[in-house]
Parts: sequence; C-alpha cells; structure tokens
Amino acid sequence: MAATPDAIAVDRGTASELPPRIVRSRRRRRPSGEPPPLPRQLNTSGRYWLALALAMLAFSVVAKVSTSVRLAGAVVDHRLLDWVLQLRTPALTRVTHGVGWLATPLALQLAWWANAAVLLGYRRWRHLFVWIGSILTVNTVVRLAALLFQRSRPLGIEILGPWQGFAMPSLPMAILSAVLVNTAYSLVPRGQRRQLAKAAAAVAIAVAGLSRIYLGQDHPSDALVGVVIGVTIPLLAYRLLVPGDVFPVTYRRQRSAHLDIGGARGQAIRAALQEQLGVVPVDVQPFGWAGSGGSTPLRVKIKGDPESYLFCKLYAANHLRSDRWYKLGRTLLYGGLEDEKAFNSVRRLVQSEDYALRLMQAANLPTPEPYGIVEITPEREYLLVTEFFDGAREIGEVDVDDAVIDQGLLLVRRLWEAGLAHRDIKPANLLVRDGRMLLIDFSFAEVRPSPWRQAVDLANMMLVLALRSDPRKVYERAQVFFTVDEIAEAFAATRGLTMPSQLRRLMRAQGRDLHVEFKRLLPYQISPIAIQRWSWRRVLLVLTAVGVGLVAVLIIAQLLTSPL
Repeated sequence: MAATPDAIAVDRGTASELPPRIVRSRRRRRPSGEPPPLPRQLNTSGRYWLALALAMLAFSVVAKVSTSVRLAGAVVDHRLLDWVLQLRTPALTRVTHGVGWLATPLALQLAWWANAAVLLGYRRWRHLFVWIGSILTVNTVVRLAALLFQRSRPLGIEILGPWQGFAMPSLPMAILSAVLVNTAYSLVPRGQRRQLAKAAAAVAIAVAGLSRIYLGQDHPSDALVGVVIGVTIPLLAYRLLVPGDVFPVTYRRQRSAHLDIGGARGQAIRAALQEQLGVVPVDVQPFGWAGSGGSTPLRVKIKGDPESYLFCKLYAANHLRSDRWYKLGRTLLYGGLEDEKAFNSVRRLVQSEDYALRLMQAANLPTPEPYGIVEITPEREYLLVTEFFDGAREIGEVDVDDAVIDQGLLLVRRLWEAGLAHRDIKPANLLVRDGRMLLIDFSFAEVRPSPWRQAVDLANMMLVLALRSDPRKVYERAQVFFTVDEIAEAFAATRGLTMPSQLRRLMRAQGRDLHVEFKRLLPYQISPIAIQRWSWRRVLLVLTAVGVGLVAVLIIAQLLTSPL
C-alpha cells in the first residue's frame, strides 16, 4: 500500500517574507520615460554610422531625381580623380596593384574561410549566422542600389585594374568593409584589442579605397558609399542581434547561457535590486554554473546584520531563444515530450517559473521562498529572486540514508497529489541541508501533467537516490509510498532520452546501469511506453526544416565560392 502524504513531514524552513536581518531600503518606482537599469542602445558610433547612411541615402535619392545635384557630384568626383591622376607613376602603380588585392574575390574568400573556421571551431553559431546574414544583406543592398543608379565607371580615364558591373556603390569596397567589421566583432574580444582591430580595419579600408580610386576602378563617391553600406549594416547587426554584454567574444570554453555579470550589467543588477526589491546588494557572484544551462544563476550578498544571501536567476533574450530552439528540436525529433509550447517573451518565461515556484510553496513542498521578479531591461532581461539555501549541498555530494530516501520519494508523491511535475529531477536540483531534502529549479515545471510525465519524475528520483545508496534499498522504501504497478510504470516510461543529461553522465561515470538494476528488482515489467508523437504539425515542421537546411547549404556554398 502507498503511504499518505502525512506519513513523513517535510520542513520547508522558509519565511513568508524577506528575513528581518536584511537591511531594507525604500523601493523606488522608475518614472515614465526614464531608461531602465540596463538600456539597450546602439552606442555613439552606431548612431553616427546610421545617421551617415541615412544622409547618403537621402542625397542619393535627391541626386537621382535632380540633374543639377547629380552633375555637381560628378564634377567633384572628376576633380578629385584628376588630382589623383597627377600622382601616377610606374612604381606607385605597382604598389597600388598590390594593396588593391585586399578587395579582390580571392582575398575576401580567404577572410571568410578563416572567420568561418574559427566560429565553427568555437561553436559561436549566433556570430556565424549574423556574419552570413550581414554579408548577404550588404551584397543585396549594393546590387539593388547599383541597378537603381546605373552609374558608369570613370569616363575619360584609363582604368588600370579589373572591374565589372555598375560603379555606384562599389561592391568590392562594401564587401571588404563588411568582412573587416564582421571580423572585428566576431573574433576580437571587447576592449583595447577590438579598438586596435577596428583601427587596423579602417587603415585597410582606406588603403584599398585609395588604390581603387588611383587605378580608376571607382569614383571617390562610389568607394565612400560602398564603405558606408559595408560598415553600417554589420555594425547595426552586431549591436542589436549579438550585443557584447550578452554574447561576449571569448576563447575560454563556457556555456552561452552564462552572461557576463560585470561592468554595466553588474551595476544594473545592483541598482535594480535596490530600487525594485528594497535590498542593498554587497556582492554579486556566479553560483552553480556547472549544473545550469538555461539561465545565469547568481548568489547575491545582501547588507544586513549579519549579511545574508539571495539566489537569483538571470534570464535574457538568448535564454528565450535557446528555449525556443530546444522545444522546436524536441518537436522535430519526438513530436514533443509534453508542454513544448515556446514562450513569446522573456517576461513570460520568468513569470512561468515564478508561478510554478509559488504553486510549489502552496503545496507545502520543500522549495525556496520566492521574493519576486526584478526588471533589468524591459522584455529582455529579468531576475527571478528567491531564498538562498545557505549551507545546502547537492545530493550527489552527501551520503543518502533512509531518511533522505523517504523525503525524496514523498516529494514525488506530493507533486503527484498537487497536480504538478518538476520535469528536471537530477542531482543538481536536489539539495540536502541538515538532513532535509530541498527542491530547486522550476523552469520546466508543469501543471496537470500526464500520468506518463508523473511516472518519469518518480523514476528519475529513484535513479538519483540510488546514485549515493543502494537500488534495492530505494526500491524497498519506494513501496511504502507507491504501488508496484506505479513503480513498474515509471521504469517503463523512462529511458535515456527522458533522463536529464547530468543524471546520465553520473551513471556512466560510475559504470552502472541503474535503470536495468531497478527493472531486475521488479516482480514483472511493463512494455516500454512509446514517446514518439506524430502529427501534421510535426510533419510540416520537418519538411520546413529540411527546406531551410537546403537553402542554408546553398547560401554557404555560394559564400565559399565567392563572397562577391
């Protein structure tokens, strides 16, 4: 017979509000129009380049419809070209042919291959996609502009180098500028090194542009417009789609989910906690990053007597995108393993976990006390703030006795009766403090799960408990809380795919197949429960993914053969 939830008491050990020893300050409401703690912006250089591009666009449109403006521009171009022609000498021509190689298809192909190799090697997928997208955008914009203006090459001047197509804007200069900007923002870390890289890129662009003007391949305005287009588009793409605070360029192996909490973001976190939660942060440090892949977990020291800690999970737009790709991948591979609906905003993502945490609290489960949500950047970055279990250790680091086993099994029973599923039961999410088991991380929690999902929670809990004890002991204690039918169903519903990766990794490290050991203890076994789910939506998604993949292969093949 299964025991009732009252068979063993589980003490939450939490308070209904922030501990009184924490120093509280007055909360401040941010007035309308005031920027958030961490505003998203293009920075000064981005705004200048955008303004310059818009100004050139306006001038080009006016020149297209106004003959006088167009003639005035042509006069300026030819005067500059005439002055450059006076500088031609055989020696200088040989030099300009050499430096002009920077804007040739071969040089640009070599730069693209080098960038792609590094980005693929370090698995910086987002930088790679922005790299490809910005080059394609620059190429498309320049070709459309050339068809619109249809400007010929410099007239009455001997052209000393190869050329093709219309002159305005200069396609080689645009692609060269885009390649160098992409290189600086995708391969060079922020700070002085990136500033030096941008200075070197500016010198290379200037030298290549002057060489093409000297050789008569471009008018000065052709090269200038090409450079502005080639710099502005990738610059805006990296500032908006791959901001350095969220996707830092680093050559240390780390998870993309873990954001840099220093600099402006660290100051914004401190200011937001004080203004919105009324606490005074003393220190903000990473915490538990080894077991976290879907957020940036932090431990925040709070001013008080004595000082205490809060636990925060930083969620940002990259976590939302990761959640979407993760759920899309599961839908493509398996048809979805329940609740695979993606969130449409970071705010919704954080609200969902906060709501699940409060449901766990209402069910009297041993979970951390929720203290609220703190906004860092509207719709882009939020902190989920909870109680910090000071002194608690991961269950994989402690000896698991009968009391801890009973608490873990009762925890699953209470989840069942509350109509909840944790969906990510693994050693990193089960802590032990003073002999009490504590449950954390509710980002995958589900309300009113299917019986299959509930069974998976039970099997994973038993596997975690057996890692630090004996499977037979866990099985015998499980019969106090669950029937044999329920235990058999749990191991029929669970196999490698439904076990968290940390749990699978720890079992491999021990050289044991605990799943098989538990099945041998069962008096009978149920046939494995199928997890594949087929639907018209899944079929359409698979076909769409195949089509997008083929297009991507063709685009990459085109870039590999010629970025021009």
